[in-house]
Amino acid sequence: MSVLDSIIEGVREDLNARRLPLSQLREQLDQVQPVIDAHARLLADPMTIIAEVKRSSPSKGSLAAISDPRSLAVQYEQAGAAVVSVLTERRRFGGSLEDLVAVRSAIDIPILRKDFMVDEYQFLEARAAGADMVLLIVAALSKNQLKDYYDLATELGMAVLVETHTRQEIEDALEISPRIVGVNARNLKTLEIDLSAFSTLIPEIPDSIIRIAESGISERAEVQIAQEAGAQAILVGETLVKSGSAGEAINRLLGRTA
Repeated sequence: MSVLDSIIEGVREDLNARRLPLSQLREQLDQVQPVIDAHARLLADPMTIIAEVKRSSPSKGSLAAISDPRSLAVQYEQAGAAVVSVLTERRRFGGSLEDLVAVRSAIDIPILRKDFMVDEYQFLEARAAGADMVLLIVAALSKNQLKDYYDLATELGMAVLVETHTRQEIEDALEISPRIVGVNARNLKTLEIDLSAFSTLIPEIPDSIIRIAESGISERAEVQIAQEAGAQAILVGETLVKSGSAGEAINRLLGRTA
């Protein structure tokens, strides 16, 4: 079993343990605030950032305690992040939907629910919790699931980050006409990082699509490599949560003066 398979198995078990009646979930949907559009925010500058609330990872273990995700999200917003990503997977990343709800109450920019979305219920759950954007990992889904889940998220008003890490996955992603495609430099089956993926894969994505470089970014030079390849945004978690000053780290990565 690959690391990805193991994570998804845990996600399904945890989902089954917390699943609510659909009638109750739909009541929550009726009360949630309107979606904040992420697309324009991601294109607001030549390079923007999706800043992540991330406590731990399968590859590095514990990264940061983050006792108050709201405070961290506010720092991200104040530093000019386009989107805040909140990890909601519990077992490997130490996240929760409660983190997302807390962050939603504190900021006014879009929120990405960063999780392994493998069940229709999770999309309703994400929107009910206040998510404006969700992640679809091509490696984790069949072609039919990818299309069906993309359509469902779109019907709910959410933006969708379609994540790829091979040429074949990019081809599969393009079949559903996505608006946002990410290239993850981390192989989710082995957890190995290969930053050359940015240079080789991002140019394969049409420039009509918002292109995002994900994982492994810690230095300004790496951001420049991604940008030269065609990326318009980066998704960064570990570097920010370990920095001691999220604002300074964001400014450094984006080449801005504080």
